[in-house]
Amino acid sequence: MLSDKIKLTAKDILEKDFKTSVRGYKPEDVDKFLDLIIKDYETFHQTIEDLQHELMRLKKQASDDSYRRQPSQPSQPTPATGTTNFDILKRLSNLEKHVFGSKLND
Repeated sequence: MLSDKIKLTAKDILEKDFKTSVRGYKPEDVDKFLDLIIKDYETFHQTIEDLQHELMRLKKQASDDSYRRQPSQPSQPTPATGTTNFDILKRLSNLEKHVFGSKLND
């Protein structure tokens, strides 16, 4: 699970306390940067949550759709849109005329 791999949460970052030294960083700069990181973490977390919900919804929809299909009826291949057997035969005939020309009637 993803939560097992993530080491920090937005709360962990917010509550992190850095010790200062004589030549340390400005606490204001660190706080501003950590605020940006917290916002990113919250955004990432929300995005992950939304995607997990969408994935569950799609899996449920897919299982519902497969349940609705009736396995007793074999699926029929559908011809290309607007193409019928007549159209295919007509095309084949035209192709034969083009390739064989007058030899076809002999």
